[in-house]
Amino acid sequence: MAPDFQRPFTLPAGAAGIVLVRHGSAATGRADPPLTEDGRRQALAVADRLGGETVAGLFVTPLRRTAETAAPLAQRLGEEPVVVEDLREVHLGEWDGHLNARLKERSAVGARVFSTGRWDAIPGAEDMDRFTARVRAGADRVADAVGPDRTGVAVVHGGVIAEICRQATNSDAFAFLYVDNGSISRVMRLASGRWALRGFNDVSHL
Repeated sequence: MAPDFQRPFTLPAGAAGIVLVRHGSAATGRADPPLTEDGRRQALAVADRLGGETVAGLFVTPLRRTAETAAPLAQRLGEEPVVVEDLREVHLGEWDGHLNARLKERSAVGARVFSTGRWDAIPGAEDMDRFTARVRAGADRVADAVGPDRTGVAVVHGGVIAEICRQATNSDAFAFLYVDNGSISRVMRLASGRWALRGFNDVSHL
């Protein structure tokens, strides 16, 4: 039967849904910072928003700001978060932990990052092609764990959300870079293996 696009959305048969949550606001100037007071409030708002959904798994990265953001939701759902190493944030070499401050300098390096669409224009940064491959592997791991006809939640990073959405839409490298702390985006992997974007940067709960 053909889908009826006038009815409320449900996952297509065999699809795995992933709710992507960007971690709450974190302290600046450190490679693995904790959440700020604002970040903790955002984490509670995420738990209020998603706590009533049926969730087939909760996933975080090795960095503490994702675990701290997921903690209220994990308690609400009774889920133990699973760490997915491949979904850690892109390593920015000399700029790691200082991205916003360095971008404000409007340097030649910053201009090169955006003109090329590659994080590895930054000295010492992670190879962009390897980043792309590991994010795809991490997203597939989450989709495999969630399983068909179910939806999981992954608390991850802005650069990772941007890359997952880019791959799902085959868009320009940084088309989805501007994603808010505590926001919710939604993607799904169809039974065919193709990824699709359902929603981006929902902040109505914040």
